Amino acid sequence: LGYHAVLLSLAALKDATEDELVAHARAVAGVLPVIGFYLQPAVGGRRLSYAFWRRFADIPGVVAIKIAPFNRYGTLDVVRAVDDSDRRDEVVLYTGNDDTIITDLISTFRFAPGRKPVRIMGGLLGHWGVWTRRAVELQRRLAEVRDAGGDIPRDLLELAPQVTDMNAALFDAANAFHGCIPGIHEVLRRQGLLAGTWCLDPHETLSPGQAEELSRVCAAYPHLTDDEFVREHLAAWLA
Repeated sequence: LGYHAVLLSLAALKDATEDELVAHARAVAGVLPVIGFYLQPAVGGRRLSYAFWRRFADIPGVVAIKIAPFNRYGTLDVVRAVDDSDRRDEVVLYTGNDDTIITDLISTFRFAPGRKPVRIMGGLLGHWGVWTRRAVELQRRLAEVRDAGGDIPRDLLELAPQVTDMNAALFDAANAFHGCIPGIHEVLRRQGLLAGTWCLDPHETLSPGQAEELSRVCAAYPHLTDDEFVREHLAAWLA
């Protein structure tokens, strides 16, 4: 069908050992290139060790890993495992940590003196399903700052917690992420891009107070929204 790679979630294999998970990933990689997916436990993922990711990175068909444990220790496990692998230059890292987007994308990871640092090159982020114009602008700037290798501008350090605050409302962190998908839909509904917030699961709805939280963060951080851009193009997009 022309797919380039498999984004491989292991969440369904909750009872499998790490040895079995590695064997499973190796089998899939024998068919199509694999992008690993470290999913946070709060939404169905499981804790995976440094040893697992070290073996995972060595699989010849692995081309990338989406790091989304929403946990700094787990994130470092993946980055360090790739750094220690002989395939460190063949595996691209993406952040899925929507709670710390800017920090991940401007960080330089160096675990051994004299070794070339590892960087997270982009994001596969639910957060970037909305306010996408600003996401594109932000990602480009973060890449420029990261690649320049100089001091981190203070405004980016101020922006980082603002993005996290927006994500808390969008993903419904206060209610264990119950309203994550409806939150994304609600932003798109307000912009006129969706007719409603319905999900496949009828019980998956906005949590009490989530709509108010979305209104709060949009009012607090208008520089992180793209409502005007969407309004300018909405009629053409929906035509």
